Amino acid sequence: MKKPLVIGVTGGIGSGKSTVVNIFKQLDVPVYISDIKAKYLMQTNQNLISSIKEQFGKEAYDEDDKLNKDYLSHIVFNNPKKLEILNNLVHPVVREDFNIWLSYQNSDYVVYESALIFEQRQEDNFDYIILVIAPKKTRIKRVKKRDNISEDDIKKRMNKQMDDKLKIKKADYIINNINIGNLKKDIVEINDKILNI
Repeated sequence: MKKPLVIGVTGGIGSGKSTVVNIFKQLDVPVYISDIKAKYLMQTNQNLISSIKEQFGKEAYDEDDKLNKDYLSHIVFNNPKKLEILNNLVHPVVREDFNIWLSYQNSDYVVYESALIFEQRQEDNFDYIILVIAPKKTRIKRVKKRDNISEDDIKKRMNKQMDDKLKIKKADYIINNINIGNLKKDIVEINDKILNI
């Protein structure tokens, strides 16, 4: 049996990646959401927990080995080098988990959702990459509503991500996520193209 194609779905904060992957789920496409898996593995993978404690101190976890998100976030979001160290610890564990998950899939293709495919130079791990974009104002509005954080914090996070203009040059498909009706139509079209490859 042939291995499924791996389609990456990426986009900046507030672009609407979750909405896009939910539509793929409605089309019965298996979806792996790297951010959710990373958070889960940071709570359950003992080797990863030990590595994080070693790099960031025992305070990174409480007595019950629950991740101290506030402590870790404060360290990594104010220090790009520390963020890179954390990503270098977490990414290989997520990749291994994904490969195990992939080995159980028997669909024509799967979707792997990650905000940082291009930033982490992961594009070679995918057969095709879909970039989800939306106007900056729309993205800020969505994130404010969803995460209840300040506009300044949202802009700081946006500035840490690669500019959409650069990502557009690297992506195979672009989805402009402004209108849900058009969004569904665009995803169905991409689904049909992938199934006919």
